[in-house]
Amino acid sequence: MAKKTPLETDMARLQKKVTEQRTAVASPEGNPKLRSLHKRLKRAQRKKRRLATRKQHAMGKKAGAQKA
Repeated sequence: MAKKTPLETDMARLQKKVTEQRTAVASPEGNPKLRSLHKRLKRAQRKKRRLATRKQHAMGKKAGAQKA
């Protein structure tokens, strides 16, 4: 099995590809490659937000005590 890349690394790589595609293409709206990259980036961002929320809920009242 292949090793999984860290989520932040994957998101940075996707963000770089999206930026490159956006500058390379004259009309980014009709580009299917850019659309799929953008969807993958958004999916990774949602995954990161879900993970952060899940960790925060799992900590329970400890999270509030640590911040104070």
